[in-house]
Amino acid sequence: MKRLDTIPKKDGFRMPGEFEKHAGTYIIWPERPDNWRLGGKPAQKVFTEVASVIGKYEAVTVIASAGQYSNAREMLPSYVRVVEMSNDDSWVRDCGATFLVNDKGNRRAVDWSFNAWGGLVDGLYFPWDKDDKIAQKMCEIEGVDRYRLDDFILEGGSIHVDGEGTCMVTEECLLSEGRNSHLTKEEIEKVLCDYLNCEKVLWIPRGIYNDETNGHVDNMCNFVRPGVVVLAWTDDENDPQYERSVEAYEYLSSVTDAKGRKLEIHKLLTPTPILITKEESEGVDAVDGTLPRQEGDRMAASYVNYYTGNGFVALPVFGDPMDENAVKVLSELYPDRKIETIYAREILLGGGNIHCITQQVPKGTDK
Repeated sequence: MKRLDTIPKKDGFRMPGEFEKHAGTYIIWPERPDNWRLGGKPAQKVFTEVASVIGKYEAVTVIASAGQYSNAREMLPSYVRVVEMSNDDSWVRDCGATFLVNDKGNRRAVDWSFNAWGGLVDGLYFPWDKDDKIAQKMCEIEGVDRYRLDDFILEGGSIHVDGEGTCMVTEECLLSEGRNSHLTKEEIEKVLCDYLNCEKVLWIPRGIYNDETNGHVDNMCNFVRPGVVVLAWTDDENDPQYERSVEAYEYLSSVTDAKGRKLEIHKLLTPTPILITKEESEGVDAVDGTLPRQEGDRMAASYVNYYTGNGFVALPVFGDPMDENAVKVLSELYPDRKIETIYAREILLGGGNIHCITQQVPKGTDK
């Protein structure tokens, strides 16, 4: 498929909201022993559950390495497609293609540069060259042309869009030294507007406390639909998350979206702080150049890291008293979608959650 040298905005292509109709979902199979405990075996069971749940509603493609292809094929149900593809780790939201559509239903994609969340400054592993090729390979499979940015670092988890001209990010992530420190905030905003076809970028100051991605927005705030967002929240003033949530709430309350609407903000209470256990820490291989998983470390747990698909919401739960509240809030916000809960501690142990391990392909007339 062709590499395009034009700009999506001028070509009439936009990134749809995640809540718009999907053709399918991509997931990458976990196996990296210096990130996933016990060689990824516990995580593979949960990834299987995520793929199986989503696959009831829309097509799912699981990417697996040559060494894991047979295992993944054996564990996953027959209605989930498995394709062999080399990879460095299993965060397709961040390294995968960002798909676009135009008014005719044609599709293209943006292939951002990926550097493992900060490259040699504060990246989480090295090397990352296989992951940086994932987006191009997804475009080949889907039969879409791509816009490749060799000089702009971005992860899919660091952006949310409403499909109507508004993009939401965090300053903590997009202005971090390991991303695009050669560009000004205004220059970064222009790239986002040009390649996502947005008119306005909302800059939330910071993301979830202790988020190793430098505060991805997809752990902090999400568009339910245009003009309506959910925000990670805690009422505990002694929790370091409190200051971040208040800061975000005050900011979001003070701005309008691209259509001039004041945002309707719904607070989604975070679970009780979740810490890595001794057993969990000891199950992860220690390797130079990879972020270690230490006993007692607080994980960046948030219910906002859910995935919105065709007729469902895949919601991470943690065996926490707040699980029930999250289901209640999202059931009210998504009356036409089934809330599918998945116990997601094993995904969280790897550094993200259900939204981080999924990437949507919007529906188009071309496929």
